[in-house]
Amino acid sequence: MKRDPSDKETVRRLARADPELDLWLSLRNRMNPGDRLWFFFSQPEAAVAAVAEIAGEPYDDPDDPTFSYRVEVTLLPEATEALHRNPVSREDLGLGQVRSVQKVKPEVLPVLLARARL
Repeated sequence: MKRDPSDKETVRRLARADPELDLWLSLRNRMNPGDRLWFFFSQPEAAVAAVAEIAGEPYDDPDDPTFSYRVEVTLLPEATEALHRNPVSREDLGLGQVRSVQKVKPEVLPVLLARARL
């Protein structure tokens, strides 16, 4: 089943009801099982408001040339709920331009973990 978890309300609902997702990536990235994937939303405010754990290695999907790189993740319901209530803003992250996938700056990780209650 194809879903488009593109807004923070949808991701919040999925975290509670159906947290296992198969996401597409624009590029194959170095992700490992157990890594965290922080969801940055641009609307209604630019902020991180959800988090998931990588469940498997990113893989190629030769049957889907539009979305050829995929990764299985599990949304973390309690952490996503905490971030939804108290998101981490672009300013808190010290971000200028936001890319679709980028590493978290080491100095920002404690803020993300605290707000997610992890």
